[in-house]
Amino acid sequence: MKRQYNKKFTIPTDPLLPFMDNEKLYVRVKIVIDSARDALKKNEKQFYGNSVDPFSALFDALWQNISLTKWLKQEKSRQNQKTLQNYLGDFHQEIIGSFKNWESLGKGKVFDVKNDGKKIIAEIKNKHNTTKGNHKIVIYDDLKEQLDTGYGGYKAYYVEIIPKNKKVYDKPFTPSDNKTHFQRPKNENIRVIDGKSFYALATGDKDALKKIYAILPKVIGDILKREYKIVEGDASFEELFNRIY
Repeated sequence: MKRQYNKKFTIPTDPLLPFMDNEKLYVRVKIVIDSARDALKKNEKQFYGNSVDPFSALFDALWQNISLTKWLKQEKSRQNQKTLQNYLGDFHQEIIGSFKNWESLGKGKVFDVKNDGKKIIAEIKNKHNTTKGNHKIVIYDDLKEQLDTGYGGYKAYYVEIIPKNKKVYDKPFTPSDNKTHFQRPKNENIRVIDGKSFYALATGDKDALKKIYAILPKVIGDILKREYKIVEGDASFEELFNRIY
């Protein structure tokens, strides 16, 4: 069964995920789609205003042995993908904040999500290389300050949704200071964790991240009012997920 939603698309009433309400899932996905759509329109208007490097275009096009027209299409696609990725950290923050007993603190806070029952606070980044080394020090210091003040007895996590080299980890977060070349002190309550492991921790379902990923084609299709169709011979999204996690 389905119910009307904003007179634009419908949301199934039968649960799609065991750990998340359908409406919250659809709303979070729609926010990403709407935000990305607006940003991509802006990118299209400002493409040349973003200072496309003519030297890069020349070397790269000749290196790939492609026309400038094809190179420009690739560059637009690259910029669009970068724009979309900027919204995915917020997407994961809001998804996790929608789980039972979890709360997203929104933008501009010291950390992103918390669960007072589990005594967990977390800062979420979309990819392992999203944050530069010097900023990781700031994250560590901010999390430590939170544990030393209002969140004594909690565990603080720095979450890397997409890990490096398919690694699984939940370990003390000890970033290196670029100025002193020393690592921050090891603290068992300040940890770095991969996305799959954190989703499992947040929901109690070891396959939570994969289940969300698997249902997204349906959710996105419902919102956009079009069905994703598998191209014969094309690589599957499931295969891509399994290569990363």
